[in-house]
Amino acid sequence: MRKIVVLSFVSLDGVMQAPGGPNEDTAGGFKYGGWTVPYFDDEIGKIMDRQLSMPFDLLLGRKTYDIFAPYWPMQKDSSIAHVFNKATKYVVSHGSADLTWKNSELITGDVAAKIKKLKYGEGPMLQVHGSGNLIQTLLQNSLVDELWLKIFPVILGSGKRLFVDGILPAAFKLTSSTVTPSGVIVANYERTGHVKTGTFA
Repeated sequence: MRKIVVLSFVSLDGVMQAPGGPNEDTAGGFKYGGWTVPYFDDEIGKIMDRQLSMPFDLLLGRKTYDIFAPYWPMQKDSSIAHVFNKATKYVVSHGSADLTWKNSELITGDVAAKIKKLKYGEGPMLQVHGSGNLIQTLLQNSLVDELWLKIFPVILGSGKRLFVDGILPAAFKLTSSTVTPSGVIVANYERTGHVKTGTFA
């Protein structure tokens, strides 16, 4: 079985939209694109290098794929580009897609069923980067095994959020955490099952 791991940059109020640049995703009039950039430091870079050093394939939503596909193949001297370009890219889309990035495969139709089949097959972990709409589908179908979050010390007020109404409740345990010099909390969580409740009475 393959683990599905969601790697996400998120604000204190849960926004994950357009972390990397002002024109990355302006949907809904979002005007804070690039909000992670002032907080990036060497420690975040080292953590990302470690997270990308293990074998993985990519599971991406169509919008994220369209952002990544023209960019990463051109970054010849980047270690991230090397592993992204080598990985198989499974691209979730409701329609046809012109998948020009090498090693790309389309997932369409009954997306949840096809991702379940992929998950229970053979291969390395499936990393999800960006892909806000796809993440909701995964959470609605209990398909997320781990969350690798980088929580930035900023409140954005509006924008696409990592967790929205309609996802299934689930319990997670913290498996590792650190705080970078710029104040970013890096926290990895592993799913443990159903939510348990109790009482203080």
